[in-house]
Amino acid sequence: MSHKNPNIESKCVHSGIKEYQYGPVVPPIYQTSTFKFESTSHGAALFKGEEKGYIYTRMSNPTIEAMEDAIADLEEGYKALGCASGMAAIHTALATLLNAGDHVVCSKSVYGPTATLLSTVFSRFDIETTYVSGSNIEDVREAIRSNTKVIYLETPGNPTLEITDIEEVSKIAHANNIKVVVDNTFMSPALQKPITLGADVVVHSLTKFLNGHADVVGGIIVVKDEQSYKNFRKVLNQLGGVIDPFNAFLVHRGIKTLALRMERHTENAIKIAKYLEEHPKVKWVRYPGLKSHPQYNVGQKQHKLPGGMITFELKGGYQ
Repeated sequence: MSHKNPNIESKCVHSGIKEYQYGPVVPPIYQTSTFKFESTSHGAALFKGEEKGYIYTRMSNPTIEAMEDAIADLEEGYKALGCASGMAAIHTALATLLNAGDHVVCSKSVYGPTATLLSTVFSRFDIETTYVSGSNIEDVREAIRSNTKVIYLETPGNPTLEITDIEEVSKIAHANNIKVVVDNTFMSPALQKPITLGADVVVHSLTKFLNGHADVVGGIIVVKDEQSYKNFRKVLNQLGGVIDPFNAFLVHRGIKTLALRMERHTENAIKIAKYLEEHPKVKWVRYPGLKSHPQYNVGQKQHKLPGGMITFELKGGYQ
């Protein structure tokens, strides 16, 4: 966007949109696998990186790039990389940052397939993971080893909604030359911006709040500097888990209402959480907007609003 300091509502509507042939106000869907070169010298210059342009959609595509740029702008990052699913984004992020023999510190309250990826796939490459309570800063600190390269957080966590202080963990990580990766799916950049709190990398499942219409499976990685972007792009190009142009178009369209949707999600969630908290058949409720949440104060510090996710347990268990 060309305007200085636009609000989140304006960013949701306008971010990522450039000038296109014939002047469309919405980025066209470039549903193509390959792009034509003006000449052999033009093609050679593109492959050498001497000129900017498009070669093959697995590498880059204008429709995908528009969506990527929109989310990077919302997260206040440098650039973003669209992926075929949230797990493709997480896999690509970890594959970029880790080598055989490295160690990961991961919050216990994390999306199940993320833990499965670490324990069943990355473990085959001699990469170990230590799981800690993300809300306990000392647990995080004590889990760090000499070969720790990544601290992976999901906050609020899935499914317990445990909240991690991103700023404090990032300080500890950077003092030990460790990268911080944050799954921001449950908040979205409308409510939480991990990079501004010190995180190095943000991942999302686009399938959830960002797209918002239950008609897309996708993921995204946001990085905060040019060199990181180059490193991540090389790995994504080789792994191949990229989002396609049509799904990228749908996500970009969905983002236009993100700020409004997150406000309404929050409004509804507060009412439901308060109702459940007073219900005689409910044992406990976890919602970042309730003062009874164990990390309520941390949430107040790093969330614009408490969001739309609620966790609770019924009295008497499954019976």
